[in-house]
Amino acid sequence: MAATADQLPHGAALSYTTRLETPNIATYQHLRVAAGLSPKNMEAAARGLPNSLFAVQVLHGDEVVGMGRVIGDGGCFYQVVDIAVLPAHQGRGLGKLVMREISQWLDANMPKSAYVSLIADGEAHRLYAQFGFAPTAPASIGMARKA
Repeated sequence: MAATADQLPHGAALSYTTRLETPNIATYQHLRVAAGLSPKNMEAAARGLPNSLFAVQVLHGDEVVGMGRVIGDGGCFYQVVDIAVLPAHQGRGLGKLVMREISQWLDANMPKSAYVSLIADGEAHRLYAQFGFAPTAPASIGMARKA
């Protein structure tokens, strides 16, 4: 679907479109690293990507320049992950476009008692707050375990 002017703030060019599908492994790995997220190896990406509940890609022409995914059990718990935009395309509202697509999908697909979480790196919390996400501390804190 083509992005419209109201979806891209700050006068961003209308040359961006969205594709509602999971990126391929190479695109996924490239976007994560280029956007400053931790790298994921081939095995991890090959196992994980097919389990996406929802995914969106942002394209500039034929090039994928941004993405985001929702993972989880499809009923009780959902997690927003892999929000990434290539540095050359940052500052054009593309993260907001990705989050808008994700929020619309969540609104249409999750049951009332579902819990949606995410980890906000750096200043990304400002973007996520615009979509209803709030810090959980001090009632709870995020924790992680890496392989």
